[in-house]
Amino acid sequence: MKPRSGPEEAQRPASDIRVFASSCTLHGLGHVFGPGSLTLRRALWAMAVLLSLAAFLYQVAERVRYYGEFHHETALDERESRQLTFPAITLCNVNPLRRTRLTPNDLHWAGPSLLGLEPPEHAAFLRAVGQLPAPPGFMPSPTFDTARLYARAGHTLDDMLLDCRYRGQPCGPENFTVIFTRLGQCYTFNSGADGEELLTTPKGGAGNGLEIMLDVQQDEYLPVWKDMEETPFEVGVRVQIHSQEEPPIIDQLGFGAAPGYQTFVSCQQQQLSFLPPPWGDCSSASLDPEFEPDPPGPLARPSPVPSPPYSLMGCRLACETRYVSRKCGCRMMHMPGGAPVCSPQQYKDCANPTLDAMLRKDTCICPNPCALTRYAKELSMVRMPSRAAARYLARKYNRTEAYIAENVLVLDIFFEALNYETVEQKKAYEVSELLGDIGGQMGLFIGASLLTILEILDYLCEVFRDRVLGYFWNQRRSQKQSSSNPLQEGLGSHRSQAPHLSLGPSTVFCVSAGLPPLPVQSPGLSLPPTAPATLSHDSRSSVCLQS
Repeated sequence: MKPRSGPEEAQRPASDIRVFASSCTLHGLGHVFGPGSLTLRRALWAMAVLLSLAAFLYQVAERVRYYGEFHHETALDERESRQLTFPAITLCNVNPLRRTRLTPNDLHWAGPSLLGLEPPEHAAFLRAVGQLPAPPGFMPSPTFDTARLYARAGHTLDDMLLDCRYRGQPCGPENFTVIFTRLGQCYTFNSGADGEELLTTPKGGAGNGLEIMLDVQQDEYLPVWKDMEETPFEVGVRVQIHSQEEPPIIDQLGFGAAPGYQTFVSCQQQQLSFLPPPWGDCSSASLDPEFEPDPPGPLARPSPVPSPPYSLMGCRLACETRYVSRKCGCRMMHMPGGAPVCSPQQYKDCANPTLDAMLRKDTCICPNPCALTRYAKELSMVRMPSRAAARYLARKYNRTEAYIAENVLVLDIFFEALNYETVEQKKAYEVSELLGDIGGQMGLFIGASLLTILEILDYLCEVFRDRVLGYFWNQRRSQKQSSSNPLQEGLGSHRSQAPHLSLGPSTVFCVSAGLPPLPVQSPGLSLPPTAPATLSHDSRSSVCLQS
């Protein structure tokens, strides 16, 4: 089979694969579909193109699979700042109730659950704490509010706080917010509650943070009557340093400060950023402790206040609240929501065992927040007061030196420096990197680019137009030609009957739109030499001229 000549090659339609292969930028395609018959060289080129295409598709599939696994990486950085927002400081006395504030009514309701006291032991316990026993004919109150008991009998900051300074400026109980935790009534400094402006510090080091002196009031501690699960054996305060968005979980995350020591706490702020699904598992949706995914029950009611921003501790607290409320029909006093607070007996029989079992099983599934601020701490302590300072403090606070040594502590919390760490999760493989890898593999194996894809799409459009649409156009044209044949025959017979003047043989050229000129030998002249003959046929114009 001989290759076609140049003019014949040029007359091929654009939908011809050989025309496309000769002009396409896809490497090797012109060698496969070139002119001529099948040869060994062409077969080798076809094999090379197919192998390269298979390798390219394999690499593309591998890159797409890797992208679909949504890997992430963690970047650690340290940044400087001119000033930092001071964290929230929550502190609680490890003794939940003051012995001098307990009444016979309190022992009747809370004695068995909080102290392990039976009714016959109430009189002996009251005498042990220096209180008068219940008078004859004592009748307990019909109801009892556990939260009010802790608010009335708990340690107050007015009595505990001996001195307070922030960055050298005096502060007082009015700078603290009352909050209930599982340890009872606690106090938070710089909580930002009720829209208060958060405190900042422009310097690091001791003296540029919060310094407080506390009296733990050991003489108000409850006697250990029986070994109960919640009975505290230590003395001092529990402290937690946290962000304003997080509720304190001081019974689990707090550290201790003991009397007779000055505790220095050097902090460093850490800002953590996590990725949402599918790269990570962070969440920014706030949780309402009243929300129930099940059909609403008698305890389900809309929350009167908007839910706080999502935090890990807030999620756990909301989960614990829903669980305890569902099991016991009440909530513990440190839990948010609108359910009634559990009575002391409900604490003993249901709330405490339920919460402890839940914590052991770790049934709450709480993802990390997408943005989190936490504080790394370094603690150091020195003994206080010195012998020289003990006498001064005893005179100042009207106490004995032994009392000062056994009850007074100093807590100094500050930033180590005005820098903070950032721990950020980032996408390990972006869409731009995926496209770059695909483009590199495309250029390496098949020598193509994005414009090559456009060339292939343009060729497919040409094939569709010539092969599919052209078929329907030809069908329609043939139908029109068949319908116009009778009209052409009538016009031909009319012309043969018309008289004419013959002057001899001549040649007539007939030109029709869409057809090449055809010479016609005529024995005589049927039209004047200067007038062209025009004949309408199938919407086309034909002109015949005599030569």
